[in-house]
Amino acid sequence: MTYALRVSCKGFQLRELMIFDEENLPKVKWTGFRERCRRIIFFSDRPVEKLFDVVLIIAILVSVVVVMLESVDSLQAQYGRFFRISEWAFTLAFTVEYFLRLYTSSHPGRYARSFFGVVDLLSVLPTFVDLIFPGARYLMALRALRVLRIFRVLKLVQFVGEAKMLQTAISASLHKILVFIFAVVTLVSILGATMYLIEGSENGFTSIPKSVYWAIVTLTTVGYGDISPQTPLGQMVASVIMIVGYGIIAVPTGIVTAEIARASRSSLDFSAKCGECGSQDHACDSKFCHHCGAKL
Repeated sequence: MTYALRVSCKGFQLRELMIFDEENLPKVKWTGFRERCRRIIFFSDRPVEKLFDVVLIIAILVSVVVVMLESVDSLQAQYGRFFRISEWAFTLAFTVEYFLRLYTSSHPGRYARSFFGVVDLLSVLPTFVDLIFPGARYLMALRALRVLRIFRVLKLVQFVGEAKMLQTAISASLHKILVFIFAVVTLVSILGATMYLIEGSENGFTSIPKSVYWAIVTLTTVGYGDISPQTPLGQMVASVIMIVGYGIIAVPTGIVTAEIARASRSSLDFSAKCGECGSQDHACDSKFCHHCGAKL
């Protein structure tokens, strides 16, 4: 269960945001070291609190870069020991930070079950799991999700409303997109079977599934080149598929764009005007001004 954060932005009110917000939860009266740690870890108003978040984000990015560089064989052979030491150093630091968040949070259970709580836990588990299942440490790239805290540090929560509008548009166009995908799957299946009959195994089209794979690659204009038609008829069919592919790519884009425009128009009520600051363009069901916070 996460805290419900109410946000109003350009016509959208997010009544439940799956982000743990310590600042708006009921406060527990703590003093001394525990309270200072709680403010530094969960707040971002004072310079030292912002500095902690900035250092944390930099450490997260550096740790992800270390994991990526370790997967390069030449670098692994030369700096393998340094990478391993760095991984454990970052993991131990993030583990201490995770337990400090649990220790200082006024609601540790809510934090542990929140989005960031789960991400924080998953960011340290791969290193320990790697002791049992070698290779699991590369899942530490999940730490990149922790960088999402920059939205809180830079006070960018208001942009969540734009994400909500995109989500609404995608949800509204979901049925159209599913029908479109079904039509494309049917098309590539027919084209793959056709090319299998035309080219045959001697030209690389050894089976219908492999021919369907070629049709998907061609229709999406990726064109790996590992399989290519050799007969004139096959090349003519491939040319038609490529031309059709350019037209098909634009279809889902147009569907989602139309829904975004429709959601944007329907979300605004130009007659709603704030009596305090005169701002307009509020949501149809807004109760407070998005500019000054006054009651509408």
